Amino acid sequence: MAVLKAFGAYLPSRIVRNEEIGSRLSRTSEWILDVSGIEERRYAAENESVADMAIAAAEDCLHRAGVAARDLGMVLVSSGSSERRFPGPAVTVAHRLGIPDAPAIDLPIASAGGLFGLALASELAKRHGNILVAASEKMSSVVLRDPMDPGIAILFGDGAGACLIGPEDGAAKIVDSVLHSDGAFAEDLKLEFDAPLEMNGRSVIMQASRKIPGAISELLERNLIPSSAVKIFLMHQANQNLIDRVAKALHVDSAKFYSNIRRYGNTSSASMFIAAAEWWNAHAPGSGDKICFAAFGAGYHWGALLVEA
Repeated sequence: MAVLKAFGAYLPSRIVRNEEIGSRLSRTSEWILDVSGIEERRYAAENESVADMAIAAAEDCLHRAGVAARDLGMVLVSSGSSERRFPGPAVTVAHRLGIPDAPAIDLPIASAGGLFGLALASELAKRHGNILVAASEKMSSVVLRDPMDPGIAILFGDGAGACLIGPEDGAAKIVDSVLHSDGAFAEDLKLEFDAPLEMNGRSVIMQASRKIPGAISELLERNLIPSSAVKIFLMHQANQNLIDRVAKALHVDSAKFYSNIRRYGNTSSASMFIAAAEWWNAHAPGSGDKICFAAFGAGYHWGALLVEA
């Protein structure tokens, strides 16, 4: 059984508050907070790449785990905002970490890529040993393109997160996971090359509100665990209203759903790892604590993963 060893995160230094982005969109800071639950987000520097941020998060993760990069057997990197078609950022991350011979795989799965990477790593660790899963997004380069859509531009920020999975000796064992995809809704959330992000907000929120609780319930029921027994839910930080809807659907106090979207906005596939790094490093789980991860993203792709300390 694979184990989770540590999390790491990186947030750019530039803070963009609602007043700044709102002035460009003729929207008030109060309106932005009301519709999204976001007060500020981070934007990467112009010369700061998806790979740069992934490496910073990876180094933080490895430092916290006390594991050297040379001891990695594989690198998985998720990003939906990579700067080019190919190669993806994974090979750059592996090269700059000093492990050029390890397999480096890209997961271009917006929002849900971190979760899918965790689930894949949990299965591959017994063969490849320590696996670094990173997720990095530079969404500012996407949403600030003209013409800017107020309903989209207010939501997104930049950042990266990372997690280390190994075959043994970790802080928590990975118990089980469920993953799903449905291409019937692929046109409702998409990013073409050299084009603005297109999002059917009504479809996204409706499907996410159904599919995330469904995946969590499927996972917990399969493992005979009531939702009340989960210590914390670490979910993709898409929108505070969505997080609250998921909590209500599961009949769980919303306080059990860790949220940092107010400070960072939606960092797509990086958001779940950034949230996990913050919570994990501030509240080390106790023995027997059950933690549930969940995400939903373009594709649509969605799922949940259960760990136990």
